[in-house]
This record gives sequence, C-alpha cells and structure tokens, in this order.
Amino acid sequence: MESYPALVALLEEINSDYPEIEIEETQERIKVPINALRLLAKILKETSQGNPISIVPVATEMTTQAAAEMIGCSRPHLVKLLERGEIEFTKVGRQRRIKYEDVMTYKKQQKAAQRKLLAEIMKEDEASNLYDS
Repeated sequence: MESYPALVALLEEINSDYPEIEIEETQERIKVPINALRLLAKILKETSQGNPISIVPVATEMTTQAAAEMIGCSRPHLVKLLERGEIEFTKVGRQRRIKYEDVMTYKKQQKAAQRKLLAEIMKEDEASNLYDS
C-alpha cells in the first residue's frame, strides 16, 4: 500500500524515458522504461486494493471458450458473433482464434451501447413522468 503513492510521486518528477533504478540489496543500477514503471504503479494500486490483476500481451490469441467467458456469454453465442463478423478471428485448422484486443474492443462497444440504451430508457421514463410520485 505504501509503494503506490511513493512510486506515483517519483514518476511525476522523472523526465527521462529510461530512468535508472537501483536495487538496494545489490546496489545494481538498471534502466527501466518509464512505461514499465507506470504499469508497475497501476499493478501496485490494484493489488493494494485487493484486486486481482492479469497481464496479457495485446496480440495474445484466445480460444472461443476463453473469449466467451471474458465477454460473459456462451461459446455457441460467441461463435455466432464471429460468423456474423462482429468480432474478428482467424482459423488454425478447424479451431477459431480471437485476439484479446478484439474481444476487449467488442466488450467496450457493448458496454457503450448498453449505457446509451439505458440513458434513452431513462429519458423516456422521465418524459412519461414515471419518476413523479
């Protein structure tokens, strides 16, 4: 918990893209990309709040089952989404593979569509005076 605010404060002072850090036990100094240190700060923040984290390379390919679980739908439904072209995929033999980033893009689009629809429903309810008692 103490590491996160300390690291964030230091990151604000750093002007280099590859600052040097020192390992106290060995006094060894190494250059670390600033983006890696920012990622470390995010990891510290989430773990300090008890949240689990997962680091997945952007180009990672997933199975249809893993993608369905990430989206929160059944595998057959996901396959329909793939076949309709709503999510890009490639085939390796008979198996479909989906890029992690494509799954996340679809998931974000769905969340945005849900928010928009909810806002429209709320406007209609307000126009119909359903909130008045």
